[in-house]
Amino acid sequence: MSRNESKSCHITSIGGQAVIEGVMMRGPKETAIAVRKPDGEIIVEKKPINSFVQKFKINKIPIVRGVFSFFESLIVGTKALMFSAEFYDVEDEDDKKKKETMTAEELEAYNKKNDKMMTGAIFVSVAVALIFGIGVFMLLPTFLVGLLRDYAHLTNNIAATLLEGVVRIVIFVIYILLVSKMKDIHRVFQYHGAEHKTIFCYENGDDLTVENVKKQGRLHPRCGTSFLILVMIISIIVFSFVSWENPIQRVIIRLLLLPLVAGLSYELIKFAGRHSGAIVDIISAPGMWLQKITTAEPDESQIEVAIASLKSVLTGNKNDDKW
Repeated sequence: MSRNESKSCHITSIGGQAVIEGVMMRGPKETAIAVRKPDGEIIVEKKPINSFVQKFKINKIPIVRGVFSFFESLIVGTKALMFSAEFYDVEDEDDKKKKETMTAEELEAYNKKNDKMMTGAIFVSVAVALIFGIGVFMLLPTFLVGLLRDYAHLTNNIAATLLEGVVRIVIFVIYILLVSKMKDIHRVFQYHGAEHKTIFCYENGDDLTVENVKKQGRLHPRCGTSFLILVMIISIIVFSFVSWENPIQRVIIRLLLLPLVAGLSYELIKFAGRHSGAIVDIISAPGMWLQKITTAEPDESQIEVAIASLKSVLTGNKNDDKW
């Protein structure tokens, strides 16, 4: 979301994520996933939040809370995506016929087995996403600049790290641009815009109606996109202290420093979400620019889904979700 050229009346801790034909919102006490089914019906699934970050009071520890919150968000987000995908998966005809012949007990056992497989798939998906992200956006730029450094005899550590950071950001932006051209991804980006605009409407104290939501901006400083680009920028500063002399040592140290980078990025996002001013504008600017790609203007039907999701996590007391 943008600031709509004025400071929001109420900065909320509620955040969300676009999913397949829907929006997930995470409130102070519950998580809600609203999805528009192929027949047009909006279905909402609500679940109480069971956060290990809150349970073990990790949310009170600066920097550390950002690392654990990141992993928790990955798991919650993957679950939401897989839930929304269920409504658009074409079930195999053999499976349908098999289910029709099952007894109630057999069907229950079959569903439990599928649930276990789904849980395993979620953790595998998170692991694959982390490996892919670290490999493509962290290690690949290090490898490419390492080759260039040896070829061009670049001996300055800071200059090499800066170049690596630029390469990393360029790879990331190109990747986002390419996937944004896919029709299905564009619709997800529209729901991303609907999520942002709906939260903005709530923060501004307006009634949650389609017309009010349509008036809001779609760029927000607390967006996950802003977090990712901040990770890349902060990594330039942190990694500049790592020597380039030993390639293997360099990669290992950088991997070990990633939690610190993620934690620092989280704290900056929190700061930007709570404050306004020139410093906040500078911190937020890269993420806001990138959100022009990762969000798109939603249509009214998509806004309706986002409103349904947000309303489902509101407690009626704004102090509950004050950031």
